[in-house]
Amino acid sequence: MRVYLPCTLPALARVVEAGELGPAPLTGYAVTPALIEWYASGDTEELEYVALTEAARASLRLLADGDGGAVPRRVVVVAEVPDSDLTAGAELADRGRVRVDRPVPLAKVAAVHVDDLSAVPDVMAAMDALPAADKGDDDARFTVDGAEAHELMWYATQEIPDLLG
Repeated sequence: MRVYLPCTLPALARVVEAGELGPAPLTGYAVTPALIEWYASGDTEELEYVALTEAARASLRLLADGDGGAVPRRVVVVAEVPDSDLTAGAELADRGRVRVDRPVPLAKVAAVHVDDLSAVPDVMAAMDALPAADKGDDDARFTVDGAEAHELMWYATQEIPDLLG
């Protein structure tokens, strides 16, 4: 199954060094049966975009927790993970959320999505606004939405070293 894993640039550098995403369990997002049922009119591409968007939101939380480095950018790692390594179900709050029960080898990574540098000011503002947005503040939610309005750029796996350099 294609899984979208929230990450940051410093964490991606650690992944490259270790040769895998881990340790398990990892939280990811995928086109799960619950997501398909909830989003009945969507095709596979639309559903994958929903999973990517959820992973980008989770990446923002990682950044807000302090793993963004000097220039915080949302990062989503896309990987092919065997269904046997995944847990999805009613116990997981989000419809597209999955738990990856084993580390994901770098060889299973299909691509990486990253914010363009032009998104950094909005990402930084969203990081600051996230606690208030979580408490229901509409202005803070608007600020978070401002970061989410930026489309993530796509990078092939062979471009990861340049992205990190």
